[in-house]
Amino acid sequence: MRLSLLNSLLFGLCLLPLASSAMQIQPGLWEISSSNMQVDGQALPDMQQMLEQMKNLPPEQRQMMERMMAEQGVQLGDQGVRVCMSEAQIKAQDIPLQDPKSGCSHEVTERSTELWKFRFSCPDGQGEGETRFLSDREFTTQVQGTYGGQSSSMQSHARWIAADCGGLQPR
Repeated sequence: MRLSLLNSLLFGLCLLPLASSAMQIQPGLWEISSSNMQVDGQALPDMQQMLEQMKNLPPEQRQMMERMMAEQGVQLGDQGVRVCMSEAQIKAQDIPLQDPKSGCSHEVTERSTELWKFRFSCPDGQGEGETRFLSDREFTTQVQGTYGGQSSSMQSHARWIAADCGGLQPR
């Protein structure tokens, strides 16, 4: 898997912190899968293809990628990447899924219990999106914008897995 592909996926995950606090979602382990990722109109591999590519990497390369992801508070799951959200983070509406050093900011432009619309700005990108809360254990996000001078879009689906995060620590 190319490093830029992982960066695209992690960029999409950077947008989730603002989405996670509208509805009182469950704390614990969440799995986020992405679909319909495009850069300049070109489709990127779907989440299942990326997971398969990761599984097929030489062991030392895979370990390096898993270490990089773990440093971001992310691990590979069955259908996507997994993150841990603590009860304290959810109650405080402070879900720091993005790297605090990323330089990204966001603004919620419309908010209801089921839908948030937002704008974001990062050093290499900007755009807008919306998150729909389907329940306290599921939400979807759509994002479009520019990243590194290229137009991009993606959809993601987040689902609650378990109350116990195992060895994965909240960010």
